[in-house]
Amino acid sequence: MIKPRQFLRALVALSAGVLSGFVTLSAFAAPPAGVLDETHANVRAVMAVQSEVTTAWMRQPEVLGTAVGLDAAGNTSLVVYVDQDAKNAGEVIRNLPRSLRGVNVQIEMTEKFRSFARPGGGGGTSHTAKQTPPIELGTSGGWGKDLANGYCCGGTLGSLVSIGGVQHILSNYHVFEADIVSGGNNTTAQTGDAVIQPGLIDVNCTVANAQNVATLVKKSSLPGSNVDCSIAKVTSGQVRTDGAILEIGTISASTVNAALNQAVKKSGRTTGLTHSSISGLNATISVAYDNECAGGAAFTKTFTGQIVIANKGSRFLNSGDSGSLMVEDVATSPRAVGLLFAGSSSTAIANPIGQVLSFLGATMVGN
Repeated sequence: MIKPRQFLRALVALSAGVLSGFVTLSAFAAPPAGVLDETHANVRAVMAVQSEVTTAWMRQPEVLGTAVGLDAAGNTSLVVYVDQDAKNAGEVIRNLPRSLRGVNVQIEMTEKFRSFARPGGGGGTSHTAKQTPPIELGTSGGWGKDLANGYCCGGTLGSLVSIGGVQHILSNYHVFEADIVSGGNNTTAQTGDAVIQPGLIDVNCTVANAQNVATLVKKSSLPGSNVDCSIAKVTSGQVRTDGAILEIGTISASTVNAALNQAVKKSGRTTGLTHSSISGLNATISVAYDNECAGGAAFTKTFTGQIVIANKGSRFLNSGDSGSLMVEDVATSPRAVGLLFAGSSSTAIANPIGQVLSFLGATMVGN
């Protein structure tokens, strides 16, 4: 359980839905034949139906969203997420079609997407311990002043990117720079602030027990853009220059588009090294953000074109894993797929990595 005074602002409430724009494909190689990414004819056929019905269906509070997925037979289908605790869930399900213009409609019952109340387990390598520099990423970290209202916050230092030849740590906006009011700690996140390892949540909320590894470069990705990302300029000698990630190693400098059933893995603060597969493409999610650690509501953001990953029992992603880089599940030099930022006990959500890099004007650091 989370100890008193510790608060993980890492996974935020969401609902899933429909894409209104597409990831730029020019930066990626053409997928192998038969790969079910957003360029595949079957996926695009479902997307066409999805774009017509999702807005109307989601006016019903019982419908949490839609995505392009696969049915039990492996056929592309339109997945509809329905709140299993809603009073009228049964009626809503009965009124939904089982197919629409030749596209199967698959209903998935789930609890509301929400923040997690306690962290999960971990592997044999500690992702919360203070490392001897230069550190590996996929580790606990965050904004050095992320303490307010009797709580401290943090997340995961995900990966290394290069901007104009300068190396930066990549994580989420809500891990590095979500403090936008003076509020409970009489300060706000500013460029030049320390980014630390481990995060305050793993050093008893005492910054002196952590180490400065980078300095914040505010990009204010939210609420205006379609990604939840933030960066911190690496302090010389504090981070491995090859961008190695705990239990994954050095990744590829190339990236890859998400595809249905694609095997993926991530290395994060709470659950360590975990493996899963992509269960949905083309999702729209609505995410509520706080204005500081354990603070009040700041804004609600709707994201489009997101990646959905199976997360049964929060075993792939849990509170504190926000900011983790999701990569393809191969042994050496895996390519980045997405930046993880939200989820529920059955579903994890990632920004497509192409959108993130485009917003930042960055490239991955790797082989």
